[in-house]
Amino acid sequence: MYKHLRILQEKLFKKTVIKEFDKNINLAAGIDVSFSKKDNLAFCSIVVVDKDFNIVEVQNSHKKINMPYIPGLLSFRELPVIYDTYKKLRVKPDIFILDSQGIAHPRKFGLATHFGVVFGVPSIGCAKSKLVGDYVEPELEKGSFSYLYYKNEKLGVVLRSRTKVKPIYVSPGHLTDIESSMRIVMQFVNKYRLPEPTRHAHIYAEKYKRAIIDSN
Repeated sequence: MYKHLRILQEKLFKKTVIKEFDKNINLAAGIDVSFSKKDNLAFCSIVVVDKDFNIVEVQNSHKKINMPYIPGLLSFRELPVIYDTYKKLRVKPDIFILDSQGIAHPRKFGLATHFGVVFGVPSIGCAKSKLVGDYVEPELEKGSFSYLYYKNEKLGVVLRSRTKVKPIYVSPGHLTDIESSMRIVMQFVNKYRLPEPTRHAHIYAEKYKRAIIDSN
């Protein structure tokens, strides 16, 4: 039924640029989307933080969902509400980190990659779970990592962002590469498992969802 969307992902992947990101980062944005199955709504928060982890800007949006949840096609479900939130931003982040996959995806076109290509911005996928691939469990110390492989291709890293805590799955989205993505994510990790931009985005998306639902 959704074969045309998978074909579209394969076509759009040809526009993806994987390259070293060597610019200084002053502002990093985190993007997260939360859902209400009961109300059939998606809630997005984008949180921009500076290099000292201070929150610079927060934007929220919500929207009716027209696409069911289908693994590998998440971007078609989430991008509409992300677009509404993105266009509200007043500042211009140097990098976007999404709670999703980048190229660590069956067609190398996860939400973080799709977002980066559509908006022409550098992006990174930083997911809490694996979608595809094989890896060796990284050591338990913070900063340890192993490479994630899928069909004999290196697509990302499994990164221990906090000692003795479950790893995160980092892959380039657009205009970054594997090493740059890992370095940037670690730059924005503070005391927690998730980097500050997406950690805050998750918190704000949940708060925003509760506020909207409670007001109805």
